[in-house]
Amino acid sequence: MGKQMTEMLKGTLEGIVLAILSRRPAYGYEITTRLREMGLTDIVEGTVYALLIRIEQRGLADVERHPSEKGPPRKVYSLNAQGQAYLEEFWQTWSLLTAQLKQLHEGEE
Repeated sequence: MGKQMTEMLKGTLEGIVLAILSRRPAYGYEITTRLREMGLTDIVEGTVYALLIRIEQRGLADVERHPSEKGPPRKVYSLNAQGQAYLEEFWQTWSLLTAQLKQLHEGEE
């Protein structure tokens, strides 16, 4: 992944993770795997875990501990109402931004 892509992801990764959680609850490694399946192969687990901590602290997701076959219990994150509202705002902002960028790219005024 190039530097430009990395910089763009910094501003959108939270929304991407919330969108993943809107489909079903997940734990950190599952989210990292999903991101890699989407082609975001350079995202490391540490980045995702740090982001999940911020999401939890901001009250955007609920967290449950589930037993794990290996190691300590897993923290499973699920989007709550506050997180859903934040995600909807993210998509509105994303739509506006992409429309403006498309206009700029196509040379429209």
